Amino acid sequence: MEFSIKSGSPEKQRSACVVVGVFEPRKLTLAAELLDNAAHNHISDIVRRGDMEGKAGSTLLLHNVPGTLCDRVLLVGLGKEKEFGDKEFGDAIRSAVKTLNETGAFDGTVFLTETSVRKRTCAWRVRQAAIVAQETVYRFDQFKSKKDKVRRPLRKLTFIVDRRNELAAAEEALKQGQAIAEGMSLAKDLGNLPPNVCNPAHLAETARELANEHKIDCQIIERDEMAELGMHSLLAVARGSHQPPKLIVLHYRGGKADDKPVVLVGKGITFDTGGISLKPAPEMDEMKYDMCGAASVIGTIKAAALLKLPLNLTVIVPASENMPGGSATRPGDIVTSMSGQTIEILNTDAEGRLILCDALTFADRFAPEVLIDIATLTGACVIALGHVASGLYANNDGLARELLHAGDEAHDRAWQMPLWNDYQEALKSPFADMANVGNRAGGSITAACFLARFTKKHSWAHLDIAGTAWKSGVDKGATGRPVSLLVHYLLKRLGLLS
Repeated sequence: MEFSIKSGSPEKQRSACVVVGVFEPRKLTLAAELLDNAAHNHISDIVRRGDMEGKAGSTLLLHNVPGTLCDRVLLVGLGKEKEFGDKEFGDAIRSAVKTLNETGAFDGTVFLTETSVRKRTCAWRVRQAAIVAQETVYRFDQFKSKKDKVRRPLRKLTFIVDRRNELAAAEEALKQGQAIAEGMSLAKDLGNLPPNVCNPAHLAETARELANEHKIDCQIIERDEMAELGMHSLLAVARGSHQPPKLIVLHYRGGKADDKPVVLVGKGITFDTGGISLKPAPEMDEMKYDMCGAASVIGTIKAAALLKLPLNLTVIVPASENMPGGSATRPGDIVTSMSGQTIEILNTDAEGRLILCDALTFADRFAPEVLIDIATLTGACVIALGHVASGLYANNDGLARELLHAGDEAHDRAWQMPLWNDYQEALKSPFADMANVGNRAGGSITAACFLARFTKKHSWAHLDIAGTAWKSGVDKGATGRPVSLLVHYLLKRLGLLS
């Protein structure tokens, strides 16, 4: 979709549709009032009759509004003005774009970006509007023989800002929003692909194509080299699969040569049966989403490259399937990780931490300024936080705060969980340096504690996205989270958010 920024009055817009808001109960926003004045109270008369109360999510499409130059006017309900915040703004944009796309408007001029949101700038509203708009029109239908066609799909959106001196900041925010949305779309595409297509080799090929397109350095480490490096924990997970594992390494070099990189590590289990510790059959199809950590870091480096961010960013993806089989790892096996620490594998369904620990050790060679891993790691995190917030663990409180603030700014939120040494007791093993699981209590915490044993040299954070990486039910599909959080974090580090 094409986007642009303008400043102007709603009644003077030559557009297929002008979009304005109505607060509950029946209170016109300033842009709606200006249209109403030009239309000699035509809109307020309709609202007064009860056709539009202003309830959040409601819409009303008006044709042939007098005194205007546009074909149609779309009224969007914003709910109560005192309660209009981040979520409500996003919902309003979503409702507007969905209606425009379904009613055959080729283009729309959106005045919702003029509407004040508590503690948010004009640039924030434009950035979020671009992200939400792209999310709303996103479709994944490449495997359908008969695609659902939109009769006249929305092709262009113009976001309006209140003052001309806001145009420059809004233009920059629009670029950021578009780049984030593109990164999220890539992450969603990878997550939504069926596991017979999106295997470790496919992730590696996607990385190569991205590297070629954006002048990113790419290295693919194969099984034999992993063995030479001592990655026996990662290799243990791959033993049951016919698909060879891959360790994908991408370097975006936008900073100075001697700048230490931000390193992102994404869990890339392209399908997780649980291995010998086999998962129950219901909803196992959703285990194709167990590589959404990998998808998110690949999407993030794409967004960084599109924005030409002045920093060095390294992405590491350990990619494998977790399958049962004659050569699969058994509960009770002991392996030696790349770090030299030994692990007793009590549950082969706790495989994400086994591939991540070797990837985190591998990251040592890049001397990261910051090390962050992203993984659909534990069902326990879903029980703790549901599907709203990602779980955040960190060995550095400053880094944790930065990620929490970035998530708040992005409306892609996380919640910090404890990482106290008391929880390490659960990982004791009588036969190895550690077990790969503790008991059921605090499962997301003990998983993070396991990873913490491999990251002591660095300022490190772990994002457990098991509850936020995809949706089930009617809206089933990958969400693209936490690409937005991660890109906002990078932008905030560079002082590029306004």
